[in-house]
Amino acid sequence: MFILGSKSPRRKALLEGLDIKFSVRTIDTDETYPETLQPEEVPMYIAQLKADAFDDLADGDTLLTADTVVIVDGKILGKPADRDEAIKMLKMLQGRTHTVVTGICFKQQQKKIAFSDKSIVHVAKISQKDIEYYVDTYKPYDKAGAYGIQEWFGYVAIDRVEGSFFNVMGLPTHIVYKVINALDSLK
Repeated sequence: MFILGSKSPRRKALLEGLDIKFSVRTIDTDETYPETLQPEEVPMYIAQLKADAFDDLADGDTLLTADTVVIVDGKILGKPADRDEAIKMLKMLQGRTHTVVTGICFKQQQKKIAFSDKSIVHVAKISQKDIEYYVDTYKPYDKAGAYGIQEWFGYVAIDRVEGSFFNVMGLPTHIVYKVINALDSLK
């Protein structure tokens, strides 16, 4: 059985788009990480923490866990706590380039594979009015960096993406598909 260990509706939709049959199971996990980790190492570390919380996998089960972070100026922007923090984050990102890293972990009873994928996102300058409109209309409080590239903000403010668009959404589908096929061929 293939299991997605994520509450993210975007990861669920992306995995469905790969035409893979799966179930969703989640376990609340402490996502604290050592401060000595480089920002780009954090999502893979957290994806592994999430996978390690599942200690009851049956023979034949494959678990997929993931974590995505937005990095600007060497600092991780997590999910905004409120409207003011979301606006502050978007003002920080507008007119600049930032990095999005997604850590992925596949776990089976006797095996664990972890890796990450990186995309560079170029954001256009956007007005305070548009930032407030986006935050008030879309309430991006469940999104790292306070935006969803697949929403209005992505339509009007993203100039270009170097790397996987779907990685920015939370799952580098092209790599995930290859790993799933490789794992299936080992059975």
